[in-house]
Amino acid sequence: MIKVASYCRVSTDKDDQTNSFETQKAYFREYIQRNPDWELYEIYADEGITGTSTNKRVQFNRMMNDAYEGKFQMIVTKEVSRFSRNILDTITYTRELRAMGIGVIFATDRINTMEPESEMILSYIAAQSQEESRRTSARVVWGQTRQMEKGVVFGQSLLGYDVKNGHITVNPEGAEIVRLIFHKYALEQVSTAEIARFLTNEGYRTYRGSAKWKSNTVIKILNNEKYVGDLVQKKTYTPDYLTHEKKSNKGQVPLITIENHHEPIVSREVWNLAQERLQKNNKHSAGESGHSNRYVFSGKIKCAECGSSFVGRFKYLKDGTKTRRWSCGTATNEGTAGCDVGKLIRDDDAIQMLKTAIQNLSMDFDAVIRNVTELALEAILVGQVAARDDPDRLRQDLDRTQQKKEAVMDSYFSREISKEEMLSFTAKYEQQLCNLRKRLEEAQNRKENNQDSTTLRAQIQSEVAAILNGETESEVFYKTILESLTVFKDRHMELQLNWLPQVFHFAG
Repeated sequence: MIKVASYCRVSTDKDDQTNSFETQKAYFREYIQRNPDWELYEIYADEGITGTSTNKRVQFNRMMNDAYEGKFQMIVTKEVSRFSRNILDTITYTRELRAMGIGVIFATDRINTMEPESEMILSYIAAQSQEESRRTSARVVWGQTRQMEKGVVFGQSLLGYDVKNGHITVNPEGAEIVRLIFHKYALEQVSTAEIARFLTNEGYRTYRGSAKWKSNTVIKILNNEKYVGDLVQKKTYTPDYLTHEKKSNKGQVPLITIENHHEPIVSREVWNLAQERLQKNNKHSAGESGHSNRYVFSGKIKCAECGSSFVGRFKYLKDGTKTRRWSCGTATNEGTAGCDVGKLIRDDDAIQMLKTAIQNLSMDFDAVIRNVTELALEAILVGQVAARDDPDRLRQDLDRTQQKKEAVMDSYFSREISKEEMLSFTAKYEQQLCNLRKRLEEAQNRKENNQDSTTLRAQIQSEVAAILNGETESEVFYKTILESLTVFKDRHMELQLNWLPQVFHFAG
């Protein structure tokens, strides 16, 4: 007996009962029973999943795994469009199955993939199915765009607004929370972190019902143009109808914007004040924030009173210069009620303390320079022959990618894929080839430049000596060697270096 599997895929949102699971299952049972040499192994059924991609079709993928394990010898499906609407998937999977001795019978289309002429017919029908999927997708996008232009809302309800049947209306309870957030941020100049704490402490709930508010949640609300009555849609788009993957719209397709579309929750004046402050804070944090881990003292300055890390902020002096200053995180967020350590530390003062500590170390500087140099040299030489940057490995990758590109052309000339697909895959592989060639050139240059280890050792040794002697600065070195700087209430500070028992004391 030949064990036969069957595969079906249905869309559950259709009223047509001929496409239901039970109807299709009954069809396959009857079809297989007609042949006395066949025995039904299992019916694999995916419900409500698109046919243009196999990535999310759990049952289809399980069927393929069972095929690899030899659990059946044949597959019966109703038609090509039920198996896949992606021509490459159709050809790839039927070829894989045929190589294992497993034929696929498309009952309605009268195709048996074990027959010699089947692939040509299969390619033609699969191409038609794929093109129909593309046209359907285009029609859906076109229809949605026209509706968006008319003001129909595509999206979910949110705090302060209910969205139903394409219409948006104010939810009074949520609207009061939104107004409170904008008032505190735009008019009272309260930070988003403080607003989040206030809402949490006062028992307000987020739209999802959480009692815990976060700063990011507040920022998202402040950034949402719906609260001023404007509607902006198409913030995401689907570049590929085959994968259905959504991506953020960064100018790839036009946004659809309708001002004064619905009842606002906050006034235009308050909204503008909030946006001005957000832009100012974003600029500050993006270019000048003291929170970044790239700074020497980020997370390294500790408050002896409350245990909190100090946070950095930039401040402009009267002469126009700017300096980074560090202060207790608890005191910054909660005021003196949270922590009464009011010590502010300038970044340049902290750097000078660190330099002083390094220069006063009781150690053999020459030995340190030699040891650090050898470690750095070893790391560089090991790094240059890493697998990813090995020229021989990159040349192999180049050859394999070139072969893939040539295989695409072969598939096109044999009419297995369309011109559009050929162009898409060719562009993809050409980009990969370009990147590989660049990496190969860089790898070869590194190999040539690093051949002379004696010269390289001298360069490293000179740089390490300059840092230790205070002749040049290195934030990486400073951050590596610094363990902590502890600030006490009486304004004195203790500096500790990594791997060393010495503690350096500085007066406030």
